[in-house]
Amino acid sequence: MRSWIVFLCAALVTNLIAAEERITVLFLGDSITAGMGIDEKDAFPALIQAKVDSLEWPVSAINAGLSGETSSGGLRRISWLLKRKIDVLVLELGANDGLRGIDPALTEKNLREMITRTRKAYPNCEIVIAGMQVPTNLGQDFTEAFATLFGKLAKETESALIPFLLEGVRGVPELNLPDGKHPTAEGHAILAENVWGVLRPVLEKRLAQREKNATAHPE
Repeated sequence: MRSWIVFLCAALVTNLIAAEERITVLFLGDSITAGMGIDEKDAFPALIQAKVDSLEWPVSAINAGLSGETSSGGLRRISWLLKRKIDVLVLELGANDGLRGIDPALTEKNLREMITRTRKAYPNCEIVIAGMQVPTNLGQDFTEAFATLFGKLAKETESALIPFLLEGVRGVPELNLPDGKHPTAEGHAILAENVWGVLRPVLEKRLAQREKNATAHPE
């Protein structure tokens, strides 16, 4: 009996160590990240997990998408989410702010604070910002201010930028659900490619650094 207990404890420790060795990517977003209207396994964070698995990279993609989430809501959640160590934060928030006519300055402030808190908790964490756009019904000034805040924030915080997450999907009826706002599974496959084009170099850099550190400090 005792030998089984020792075996189980050893296995638990091994699993914990293995989890620590994996690179964790946290996708913090709204209904798009959550995969509203489709199976979560077809949402773009799950498709990213499939990509890293196919490459046999030690990477875990965590989907923290929440339907209806705003940048203010994300800011309220971030401290709790940071209780788990993360290596890369993919920040997909702001679209609901824009649709509700929230001042882009507040959206930018909230996103900036999330980045600040993340880097305070994990100084080496990489940040990827997903750019979004809104319809022009709120006026050209608002539309332009919203669209440019993501690039501005990425530059000022030295974060990677996905210029427009919905590139190739927005406005294409067959790639969106009947509401015209949320991508189908096929749409999410395109979103995954949009994300992967920016995220892959970030992960490659992190993996190369890990390999370099392992070589410099062999056990």
